Amino acid sequence: MVSWTSPMVGSPAKILLLGSGELGKEVAIEAQRLGVEVVAVDRYDWAPAMHVAHRRYVIDMMNPRAVRAVVERERPTAIVPEIEAVSTEALEELEAEGYRVVPNARAVKIAMNRIELRRFAAEQLGLPTTRYAFASSAEEAYEACEKVGYPCLLKPEMSSSGHGHALVREPSREGVEEAYRYAVTHARGRSGRVIVEEFVKLRSELTVLAYRAVDQDGAVRTEACEPVEHWRYGRFHYVESWQPATLPQDVLRRAEEMGKRVAEALGGLGIFGVEILYTEDGRVLFSEVAPRPHDTGLVTIASQEISEFAIHVRAALELPVPKPRIVSPAASYAIYAEEDGVWAPRIEGLERALSIPGVTVLVFGKPFTYRGRRMAVVIARGMSVDDARRRAREAAERISIVG
Repeated sequence: MVSWTSPMVGSPAKILLLGSGELGKEVAIEAQRLGVEVVAVDRYDWAPAMHVAHRRYVIDMMNPRAVRAVVERERPTAIVPEIEAVSTEALEELEAEGYRVVPNARAVKIAMNRIELRRFAAEQLGLPTTRYAFASSAEEAYEACEKVGYPCLLKPEMSSSGHGHALVREPSREGVEEAYRYAVTHARGRSGRVIVEEFVKLRSELTVLAYRAVDQDGAVRTEACEPVEHWRYGRFHYVESWQPATLPQDVLRRAEEMGKRVAEALGGLGIFGVEILYTEDGRVLFSEVAPRPHDTGLVTIASQEISEFAIHVRAALELPVPKPRIVSPAASYAIYAEEDGVWAPRIEGLERALSIPGVTVLVFGKPFTYRGRRMAVVIARGMSVDDARRRAREAAERISIVG
């Protein structure tokens, strides 16, 4: 039987977040609802999850000694990585010593590294993907682009949410060199390796929120929520997502099967955000996976009985997770900063946005901006997906980030 005392006294359950952004904040809130003690760790002070945690630490999470020092001091029930820039060396050592890493250290290591992830998905699991090649220098990047074909994308070995992605539209050594420098400069970590991928025209994109959890009989099972559909509107990171998805059922079924295969193969406990591409020529392709809740899955706060964040916390604590039903069509719309270096940014227009029925606004509380940084998200319920999307867009248009 799973049990624990109240936070800060006795023998509480304790979750330690490595990365404390907006996704970590929702994980922390769900943990708090279950009476779990929360420790938030990030590379800068007053990251969003720190606002709702019992304690906070600011460290270099790529430094294995720094990570180990915090874990040994706190001795958490579960270590929950929330971003990719975390020392997997430390996670592997801590897991070997008996600490629970969610979902597990191997999954985090594979998912945070685009090159290892592509080898895992395409070469080990045999999943369909875009054409790709790897490169460790500008010259190799040019050769890889020639092999893959134009247009193509260069992505850092370690990155997420579009950081460091560069599009090369046509053959040009100078253009490839510039894209390579951009990708390496904006990588998370210090790697000079990149993956060059075929640039495909999309009909849409999906996130399959596949999860592994302990059932009432004590067995670990793999399940998936109904796919979340999303769109980027020319950005490298998501802008809008909605559930239920509106794509053909055979496409959704293939995507869900792909997501469950990835989660099953990576193992451990917790939720995986498996990104799937649906191309104009009808291909359903694996793109990448996050070993944690996914930004497009913020919509599940309104659309599902159990949000992706509650699923992740329950799974981490070995609590049952019945497959959640959709309770309402819903949509999310992300709000990004357009200016660099604004300290203590102000969120304006909330009263106008919240006057729209069915709308909720999550303000992340990030202490500063940079261009393209996600600062808030609108989540809306509606009578239909189209209705929810309309409400979310209308509300987002009424909100602005100002200095």
